[in-house]
Amino acid sequence: MNNLFVYCELEDGVVADVSLELLTKGRTLANRLNCKLEAVVAGYQLDKIAAQVFPYGVDVLYLADDKRLAPYTSLPHTSLLNKLFKEEEPQIALMGATSIGRDLGPRVSSALGSGLTADCTSLEIGDHEDKKAGKTYKDLLYQIRPAFGGNIVATIINPDCRPQMATVREGVMKKEIISPDYKGEVRKLDVSNYVSDTDFIVKIIERQIEKAKSNIKNAPIIVSGGYGMGSKENFQLLFDLAAVIGAEVGASRAAVDAGFAEHDRQVGQTGVTVRPKLYIACGISGQIQHIAGMQESAMIIAINNDSNAPINAIADYVITGDVETVVPKLIKYYKKNSK
Repeated sequence: MNNLFVYCELEDGVVADVSLELLTKGRTLANRLNCKLEAVVAGYQLDKIAAQVFPYGVDVLYLADDKRLAPYTSLPHTSLLNKLFKEEEPQIALMGATSIGRDLGPRVSSALGSGLTADCTSLEIGDHEDKKAGKTYKDLLYQIRPAFGGNIVATIINPDCRPQMATVREGVMKKEIISPDYKGEVRKLDVSNYVSDTDFIVKIIERQIEKAKSNIKNAPIIVSGGYGMGSKENFQLLFDLAAVIGAEVGASRAAVDAGFAEHDRQVGQTGVTVRPKLYIACGISGQIQHIAGMQESAMIIAINNDSNAPINAIADYVITGDVETVVPKLIKYYKKNSK
């Protein structure tokens, strides 16, 4: 009772990175609250799940193993969490802000009357004083996320309803093993006690998954372009530079909206969060939504003709100039010096 739960997503028997990131953060929060970290996994043939999640500090692992639970469908997974949460009464429940989490989270929070904060960028534990009501709340979950188009950072709390629910986007939290020898308890759930047969009315006849054309999330070097690139033709310069230095190409939201790059290359609050060793920002002004997705890069180089661009404030090196002039020179001199 009153522990911290993380719903873990699966794909082909492998726990999703976003779920492992939440387990890492969940372990930190559970330590702060002096409670257990518990994970819920629903799917089929789950014998290898424990070995994947226990190293991240999971104390209790709930397994709902049934062929009908894989791949994910809304009704059975919702019913499972609704009843489990009513039984265990967690104080906090976390899940990824993925297509699954964005479908499942609101269903569960609505059924339980708990509320939910979506797309959080940070989670902390703290107190809150309601001066009007004369109440002080201890150890609440601070659900932190950008609001009003990213112009402010809002801290949202849920003083009275439980569980305190939040979704977090992939890449926002760091994934870190606590101990390879960490051992927790496995509790196997009788699916028939949690999910009715009518919940399985929707059956997946055919499933097709198209893999992303890029892999910017795990790229060690990213060359990213913004609206300042000027055109889709100019954006091709970034692909030329990336090919020379072994990088992936990213983009700001403005560049994606202008049609310069595909959405799966978008870096930022509404795109992908990245932590490369080197991030080269070309023609990017540095709005807060973009900075939120790349500010933890080990090294940042900004190329911009605006010496007062916001991104310059977080860059390690700033090159002031037109990208159409600077980028070809980078390509030329890298080729020359790499021979």
